[in-house]
Amino acid sequence: QVQLVESGGGLVQAGGSLRLSCAASGRTFSNYVMAWFRQAPGKEREFVAAKAGAGDFTWYADSVKGRFAISRDNLKNTMYLQMNSLRPEDTSLYFCAAESEGPYYRPEYRYWGQGTQVTVSS
Repeated sequence: QVQLVESGGGLVQAGGSLRLSCAASGRTFSNYVMAWFRQAPGKEREFVAAKAGAGDFTWYADSVKGRFAISRDNLKNTMYLQMNSLRPEDTSLYFCAAESEGPYYRPEYRYWGQGTQVTVSS
């Protein structure tokens, strides 16, 4: 059974940092794109960042470029999202996703985690 489990969310003040982790089990995703999305109440799920399985191909939403960094450890089958200079508008439920079935920035992935809440206070 394939599982993606996020961790690392929490409450932080504006300007602070958090590091999210996404641990995959049941299969490896070293040959697939993995990504982070987020969804605030009443809003659509939006793309945050994605990273290819091989090489240094990474993509970011304009809203997080320069503040967030996505990384992967394929040996540990784990993906990370380092979030710096957090803003209140970053408050959301963050999801990890694996194995894209469409463009990397669309929420069309085969596997999803359950989400981890990030709350940024002003």
